[in-house]
Amino acid sequence: MRNGATARRYPRDKITPLCQPIAMLRVMRARLPSSALLATVLLTLACGRAGAQALDPTSQEALASVLLMLRDPALRNGLMAGHPQAGEADRQIQSLTGRSAALTQEVYELAGHIFEDLVRGSGGDEAVMSQTLTRAQADPAGFAAMLSPGTLERLRALAVKLSDRPRQ
Repeated sequence: MRNGATARRYPRDKITPLCQPIAMLRVMRARLPSSALLATVLLTLACGRAGAQALDPTSQEALASVLLMLRDPALRNGLMAGHPQAGEADRQIQSLTGRSAALTQEVYELAGHIFEDLVRGSGGDEAVMSQTLTRAQADPAGFAAMLSPGTLERLRALAVKLSDRPRQ
């Protein structure tokens, strides 16, 4: 790092799910057309949200780091340069958004909200997050039910915007 700063090291189990929100969006995109995704989300609006759990300080710091990366294009691009899977996920997001910088940023911000709901709902437990994401592949509506009302609204609004754009 620059200026003599040392890199912080986080326990692997706290940052392993870093690319999982992006992967989840990719899975949802591959399995459901935008209109079906929107219908699924709307059907789950009536479902309750799983109770959020308090996070330990390490989990809070790791969450803040991931959210910063998802919201900051420069940090995100730096991560993708060294991780082919993340780069491929970004290419798919770029295609989904028609290469719109604004929509791409909105997708990443939504991924941050989804990730935050996932982390808080699991208390930062990586095993619980992994199990939740595995179940979500077979049951996207069940996954959507654990999201906060604000995240569901953002998902709905983005699904509408994306359904109006041609894919590239």
